[in-house]
Amino acid sequence: MGMTMTQKILAAKAGLKEVTAGELILVNLDRVLGNDITSPVAIKEFEKIGAQGVYDKDKVTMVMDHFAPNKDIKAATQCKMCRDFCDKQEITHFYDVGNMGIEHALLPEQGLVAPGDVVIGADSHTCTYGALGAFSTGVGSTDMACGMATGKAWFKVPSAVKFVLKGKLNKYVSGKDVILHIIGKIGVDGALYKSMEFVGEGVQALTVFDRLTISNMAIEAGAKNGIFEVDEQTLAYVNERCHRAYTVYKADEDAVYDKTYEIDLSQIQPTVAFPHLPENTKTFDEIGDIAIDQVVIGSCTNGQYKDLAEAAEILKGKKIAKRVRAIVIPATQDIYLKAMEDGLLKIFIQAGCIVSTPTCGPCLGGYMGILAAGERAVATTNRNFVGRMGHVDSEVYLASPAVAAASAVAGKIASPMQVMGE
Repeated sequence: MGMTMTQKILAAKAGLKEVTAGELILVNLDRVLGNDITSPVAIKEFEKIGAQGVYDKDKVTMVMDHFAPNKDIKAATQCKMCRDFCDKQEITHFYDVGNMGIEHALLPEQGLVAPGDVVIGADSHTCTYGALGAFSTGVGSTDMACGMATGKAWFKVPSAVKFVLKGKLNKYVSGKDVILHIIGKIGVDGALYKSMEFVGEGVQALTVFDRLTISNMAIEAGAKNGIFEVDEQTLAYVNERCHRAYTVYKADEDAVYDKTYEIDLSQIQPTVAFPHLPENTKTFDEIGDIAIDQVVIGSCTNGQYKDLAEAAEILKGKKIAKRVRAIVIPATQDIYLKAMEDGLLKIFIQAGCIVSTPTCGPCLGGYMGILAAGERAVATTNRNFVGRMGHVDSEVYLASPAVAAASAVAGKIASPMQVMGE
């Protein structure tokens, strides 16, 4: 029986000729990731099991991104614990204020993930790296601790759902619209503990950054991971950043999938996920006048340079609507710098936005944009659960950078075409 992309990677890293869905296997890890929220718990567990040192100081990564720069004493204490641990263990890839970024944008940018890798991270959106042909998934802090100590992790081999992409995206439509469309179609449990595998000629029509966004939100469909076929775009992106050997895996022709969906990219429209689940999607023929109070453009899902450029195209020469707060968050320092050099930050500021240092802050209701009772936000983040960005009586509407920017100008949920007069 043939294997899927994910199954072939897991088999190789487990030293097995083949694996089947449901099998329990012990896998060698290429990278273990934690952040300032999850790493302190992992560090305590690491010490509790009596581990003296990490399995490889070059393969453990910690990124201070959720509450850094620190928002309060507790956040400062957690970051200090991570800092002290990484100093003691001589961790090569520790990212703190000044050189950090949002973890799931930072690791690909820094060349720390390559095709065929197995990556675990104590953050649910670790599945982002499947865009580069890696198997990556979120785990708990205890698994992170054991991974740091041993370089191994147990997995139940997932079955898979295949998404065959065809066609090309229309103007003002991006990877965020694609994944919202898919989640709206299959539901938040439509790929529960499965691998979402993206193939077909339509893959070539998506940028690497579109793919990062789509893989990032695989978890919002309940998936164990999301993964794309590796093509020339993938290799160009990886080879520019990663200078080590790696292996590209492709699914066998007779691989078994639980379901197969065909997605015509040309038919996807700008899409918004209404409260309080990512599956509650609507297109603009279904959306009336919904006034908003805040817009957030950023996050591990949509804080790439491409995302900022799409928002800036909408905002250039315009002003944010009265009583709307617009917060723009570049995902990494390099993205921030390029946006500054190219004049994007000037466009944002002249429009009435604020620009923040890289942080996850508002996405999880941490800081830099908390909502009060009754307030509504359009956000390029990945979750809109009850109370996700603040008060339990607030509302979060998930959308692409283009829709978020258009909504900021209109003062209500609005399509880019409407605001641009097209």
